[in-house]
Amino acid sequence: MPNSVSGKYPLVKTLTNQERISMVRDIFSTITGKYDFLNHLMSLRRDIVWRRCAVEKMKLSRTGKFLDVACGTAELAIAAALYYPAIQVTGIDFVPEMVQAGKDKVARRGLTDRVTLLEGDALKLPFADNTYAVTAIAFGIRNIPDRERALKEMLRVTVPGGQVMVLEMTFVRNRFFKFLYHVYLNRLLPLFAKIFSTNPAAYYYLADSIMNFPSPAALAGLMQGSGIKDVKIHSLTFGITYLHIGEKP
Repeated sequence: MPNSVSGKYPLVKTLTNQERISMVRDIFSTITGKYDFLNHLMSLRRDIVWRRCAVEKMKLSRTGKFLDVACGTAELAIAAALYYPAIQVTGIDFVPEMVQAGKDKVARRGLTDRVTLLEGDALKLPFADNTYAVTAIAFGIRNIPDRERALKEMLRVTVPGGQVMVLEMTFVRNRFFKFLYHVYLNRLLPLFAKIFSTNPAAYYYLADSIMNFPSPAALAGLMQGSGIKDVKIHSLTFGITYLHIGEKP
């Protein structure tokens, strides 16, 4: 069996937590320039629809504050700010290149007075308890080895009765789509990456991380075990992506 993806990055299953954190930081620091373009291209722009679905289900009346964890280039943060004109949004990510790209986008949208982006660790969120009406992570928890700790931190900073959301891709369980999705992840996606990305090996890691991500039911169980209650699971686009929504007791 191979022990690496495309000969550059080790397989997810072979890494320690610290090795994986270092690898993720390296990957996302090198793909910032084409990150949004490739996400839209390789999802056929479904990633925009998936984020919109999450935004539409947010209940922000308790504090009017939303936290986007592992915000990347601030796609979810910006989508929420545009959909809810009265809210204040904070985004946090541990890759400085991503944060800067997000800040540039926020400025272009004229949202600097309502969207604040910070560099920081999802496992040690620099915010007070009970601050945000909604805390969400979109396509980021797959890259965090200690998911339970991240979920507990998200729960801590959420107000009682507030929402904790996880939007994430997973490997399709349906037998027919499973084969097609396997071909897409392991053949077509790397081909697109070779054409458009300066670090195509990063997209082999993406496929590997999706194929090794827990099932929707297992993720719901992890959320509940972290103290989040009433977790609801929403399947999106034939189960390619799932939106999990729970509440803080």
